[in-house]
Amino acid sequence: MKKVIHKAYKSFESELDNFIENFDVLGEDFGNQERNSLKLFQLGDETINVKSFKVPNLINQIAYRFFRKSKAQRSFEYANKLKDLNIGTPHPVAYYEFKTPFLFKKSYYISEQIDCDYTYRELTTDFNIPNYDAILRAFTRFTFDLHEKGVHFLDHSPGNTLIKKTEKGYDFYLVDLNRMEFKDLDFETRIKNFSKLTIHKSMVEVMSDEYAKCSGENYETIFNLMWYETEAFQEKYHRKRRLKKKFKFWKTY
Repeated sequence: MKKVIHKAYKSFESELDNFIENFDVLGEDFGNQERNSLKLFQLGDETINVKSFKVPNLINQIAYRFFRKSKAQRSFEYANKLKDLNIGTPHPVAYYEFKTPFLFKKSYYISEQIDCDYTYRELTTDFNIPNYDAILRAFTRFTFDLHEKGVHFLDHSPGNTLIKKTEKGYDFYLVDLNRMEFKDLDFETRIKNFSKLTIHKSMVEVMSDEYAKCSGENYETIFNLMWYETEAFQEKYHRKRRLKKKFKFWKTY
């Protein structure tokens, strides 16, 4: 077993070990995870979030064992980078990995639990949320700040941004961090980064308007590209789903 614990939590090492070793029988199930398990644990006065990544397929067991960083390790390291950049994300606590001499098995990423008021997903389903327009524009400014700081969040999708009301406005926290790039972003990459967020043209119009104000770029140029990339992503997504259904049909035929 390999483990890396943030220095702020080293005094809780034995408790963290216990949570991981007894993950299946301890903790409170949290959220709806199709591929991975998510549980909450009490650690002192804090609630922590433990994400258990499933054992990868054989090819990736070899790749993660010898050539690539695990999802848990990337999540931990990226969270620390985001913190250094003053970008909101739940505080990283630790990660654990289990390996054999030749294969990679389970891994866990542990972070503080954030009690949020919304996720971005709620903005796509409830247009009557108080201060809706202000929240969406604040989210757009948050995304612009990511881009200005060279953060390309590859999983910038509806469930992966938590929104918390504050006295000054709204704070945003990124979760599900294992797919990120840190580099200078060109204009097309920045705008394409919005493509997974919504199917609603009205939301794209607002985000395009706010991004234009932040960047100084032309609104029409931003909107046309953002809407094009949104439609392209939706078409690709639904095409993939249709192929999966066909594959399942022929597999059971």
